Amino acid sequence: MNCWYVFKKEIRSFFTFPPIYIIIAIFLVLSGHFFYTDLIYYNNFNIGGTISVITGLWQYYFHDLRYVFIFLLPLITMRTFSEEKKLGTMELVCTYPVRDIDILLGKYFGCLGIFLLMLALTFINFVILGGIWDFTEIVPVLSGYLGVFLLGASLIACGIFISSLTENQIVAGFVTLGFFIFLWFLTWNEMLGSEASINILRRISLFDRVFNFFKGIIATKDIIFFLLFICFFSFLTLHSLGARRLRE
Repeated sequence: MNCWYVFKKEIRSFFTFPPIYIIIAIFLVLSGHFFYTDLIYYNNFNIGGTISVITGLWQYYFHDLRYVFIFLLPLITMRTFSEEKKLGTMELVCTYPVRDIDILLGKYFGCLGIFLLMLALTFINFVILGGIWDFTEIVPVLSGYLGVFLLGASLIACGIFISSLTENQIVAGFVTLGFFIFLWFLTWNEMLGSEASINILRRISLFDRVFNFFKGIIATKDIIFFLLFICFFSFLTLHSLGARRLRE
């Protein structure tokens, strides 16, 4: 597939981009901090040993991890198309025998690869905890990781679309950050609407959809929701790229 060549180019550009190492380091520091504080909280309140490690530790950890995505994923997606446009290399890429969908998939999987690397490094927390406590409840943990992966994959699709709209990666980053915060706040203020409208917002809220995964519940409807969200923003990105070709 032609998207493979775009993917390799994107991965190389990431690892030759010095700030990406800072982004990964910040992510690991924040995720490690959240894990440590949640572990201390669980240990202090589980005196009788009656609180499940899933509900007492991992759910809190995954909840906290969502907030890190809001602020760091825009730094990964903001340069996908905007930098290509600014440097004039987007026109060069478009002259290659690749379709718009190949370019999109290559860049999307490139961002997703970096995101998966970041998530994989946090799994060390589970390995260390299992070694200390002989912890074997791995299925709910994997469910939680699936939830945060789908959330991150959806946010990446959204960020790439915003990056395709501008030549300024700083603008793309701030707009993406603002939109992520909007999605996060979507169901916060229950006084602004009726109970029925809030329930509708909860159904379309990315950040509320992951709660079942954190409880160890993998529902097909939730997976379909995230996949449709990714497809929707990928569709918008393809139209953005197509519009650019028409203008040229």
